[in-house]
Amino acid sequence: MQQQKFMREAIRLSLENVQSGKGGPFGAVIVKDGEIIASGANEVTTSNDPTAHAEVVAIRRACQRLGSFQLAGCEIYCSCEPCPMCLGAIYWARPDKIYFANTKEDAAAINFDDAFIYQEIELPSAHRTLPTEQLLRDEAWVAFQAWKDSTQKMDY
Repeated sequence: MQQQKFMREAIRLSLENVQSGKGGPFGAVIVKDGEIIASGANEVTTSNDPTAHAEVVAIRRACQRLGSFQLAGCEIYCSCEPCPMCLGAIYWARPDKIYFANTKEDAAAINFDDAFIYQEIELPSAHRTLPTEQLLRDEAWVAFQAWKDSTQKMDY
């Protein structure tokens, strides 16, 4: 089965990442027309970039290769169920399908617990653990209005 082959590659990347000491146990591949067009492994600690999760790394590479900010016609294979950040990035990239191996509960069992973030997202901003305060909305709205009125924009 083709899907299993691609998932095994994502899993291989996750294990290789741990064994090399480069980062966490996460790998991802992006497939288009039955071919891997991009892959990524967790690079958070090696790049000092908290957004360098395997899925985000793979999305960046795939979009660059395709010359597009969207992944229509693609599938993403993740060695673990995507965290909230990665899930958001995947939705923005708009692939046709997501496959994952380990669950978010499996990740929590090895101290990659995203439950806190899922809980925080549900709260009104004023009730979140990280102090959050809105400022200068009227001034910021000018950019939104300019976008709304622009004839040069490319919708996404």
